[in-house]
Amino acid sequence: MAQKAEIRSNLPAKIQTTLSNFWSMSLIFSTLLFLLRAIELSLIFKTRVIPLSIKEVIGYSLLEDLSWLFYFLGLLFILHVVNSLLSVKFAKWFTQTWLVIAIFLQSALIFYFNKTFVPLGKDLFAYNVDDIILTVRSSGQFNILTVGSGILLSAAMFYILAMANKYIKISSKVTVALTIATYCFLIFFYFLPITDSNKLDETKTNIQMNKSKYLSEEAFDYFMFTKEYYFDFYLRTLNEAFFVKKEYTDPTYPFLHKAEYPDVLSPYFDSLSAAPDIVFILVESIGKAYSGKDAYLGSFTPFLDSLEAHSLVWTNAISSTGRTFGVLPGLMAGLPFGERGFQELYQDFPNHETFLSVLKKNGYESSFFIGSDVSFDNQKEFLENAGVTQLIDIDDFAPQYQKMPPANGFTWGYGDKEIFSNGLAIFPRNIGKPQVGIFQTITSHDPYLVPERDFYSKKFEDHLENYLNLSDAKKTEYREYQDIYMTILYADDAIKDFITAYSKKPEFANTIFVITGDHRLPEVPMASRLDRFHVPLIIYSPLINRPAYMKGMSSHFEVTPSLLAFLQAQVGIQLPEQTIWMGQVLDTAKVFQSNIAMPLMRNKNQLMEYINGEYFISDDQLYIITDGLNIDPIEDQNIKNKLTGEFEDYKNKNNYTLQTRKLLPIE
Repeated sequence: MAQKAEIRSNLPAKIQTTLSNFWSMSLIFSTLLFLLRAIELSLIFKTRVIPLSIKEVIGYSLLEDLSWLFYFLGLLFILHVVNSLLSVKFAKWFTQTWLVIAIFLQSALIFYFNKTFVPLGKDLFAYNVDDIILTVRSSGQFNILTVGSGILLSAAMFYILAMANKYIKISSKVTVALTIATYCFLIFFYFLPITDSNKLDETKTNIQMNKSKYLSEEAFDYFMFTKEYYFDFYLRTLNEAFFVKKEYTDPTYPFLHKAEYPDVLSPYFDSLSAAPDIVFILVESIGKAYSGKDAYLGSFTPFLDSLEAHSLVWTNAISSTGRTFGVLPGLMAGLPFGERGFQELYQDFPNHETFLSVLKKNGYESSFFIGSDVSFDNQKEFLENAGVTQLIDIDDFAPQYQKMPPANGFTWGYGDKEIFSNGLAIFPRNIGKPQVGIFQTITSHDPYLVPERDFYSKKFEDHLENYLNLSDAKKTEYREYQDIYMTILYADDAIKDFITAYSKKPEFANTIFVITGDHRLPEVPMASRLDRFHVPLIIYSPLINRPAYMKGMSSHFEVTPSLLAFLQAQVGIQLPEQTIWMGQVLDTAKVFQSNIAMPLMRNKNQLMEYINGEYFISDDQLYIITDGLNIDPIEDQNIKNKLTGEFEDYKNKNNYTLQTRKLLPIE
């Protein structure tokens, strides 16, 4: 009886200690969480120029933090109580550890967002460990200072929470009230989610969101739903108004089709007497926002601007992905994305054709040049599968070439001028065959460390003053992104030097240059959800006799079918009878129109956008597209249902191909 009485007498004290321990630490955690929000907003508005004020975002920012706070504490409280049944001491240690992890993670995610201006989501799980380490090292932020700061922050958090347990004692009534309030608010936020009425402003939405909450939701979605596959799809032509009518021929190969791709380029060229050399220049992070005619941020590519007068220019062109991983599969074939981009299928590529493989069968040789590691994003495997004869990367530069400035000892490799100079020494080769050369730049990539910094600092200031004619107030805004803009100026100079030197080669007279960007960089705030894909697309050649600006909407998917149709008409290359290109052909209309239908992959494994004609759906919101790729939200349930159905149809085809590897039959 005495033992039972002792147990009964200890139970209330144990419950009180358990609740007090949890809530004393949780109150400190809550205070730190809101302090981090204050630091985050302060950093954003001090280091960036955005068309918002703190007043416009602080309300929903705090609601986002409250929502995450109640969700996290509600879950942790259950674990704390269960653990306390085993040991009060263990429960305290367990909760203390997870609160420290949560604060550390939130700090890291805020730091990441302030660096990239893109919240970290399920794309975290799309990269292998080596690629993640390489990316972190390239940012220049992985060093003794940051690692040491992280350790000190964690140690300080442990100490503060331990002191909270020791000195903050909360009464039973208060702890019970806090517990009840937490679950009441948790239920409230679950059944009545609060969203900003201006949620269509992506910049505002990204600033307001709690970064830990976003990552946890993305992680849950990734691990719970990415393995669900549905193979219910239809082999149908999407729109009778499209240029190319695709006849799908085999339901077990959902992308396989017969089609007549019209030659839309020959009217702008002289007749060719021999197969031309073709040179692709893929410029890292160059967006239409800061390049070319009508660039809304002003153009930082004066040479490319001058080249436009002698070229075919698509002012409403888009990439297929919001990151570099998609530029080669998109531009060289228009291939489906798979789960994390087509190149991630490198261990077992579905049988497929590309621009390079088709030309190889027609006597072409191809070369690829990059200043970094070509294995990143599995580009090497994709290019080797396509039959590229010569691969030149970071390991193939002579000693006289200089690498880019390092960030804390790390550099991506060689700058753009070095890439082109190295390539010109060995390309085009004197082999008596037509050739394809692909040059992929790297300098305009985070950490944006430009070679010849003093020279480009002066050039940047001169560009603001004399090329863009900006006011002093505007100059101040642009200086916030000076490092980024200097790398764009540098890339433009590198292309200028390359084209100038190439023009002195005898092969120049029979060469076609295709210049485009892989995606728009995210660090400078974007105007819309489509802006990240809006890139320059220029075809330049001395063979062009009718330079023109095209306003018809086109994408990277349209490049391969258009060039192949052109070469077939001009020099009689042989094309496969059945193809898997997802694109149409380049639209040469002089007024805005859109005759394309395609999905867009924002980041690896983030397939969230779809276009059909002049309509665009993103995150379940329908938009209409106008000239300049401006988008405006509209409400039309019929059109939304149509696009949603087509998008799901594509996803099902994509998933089927991913599982069966049935893309193109093996001959």
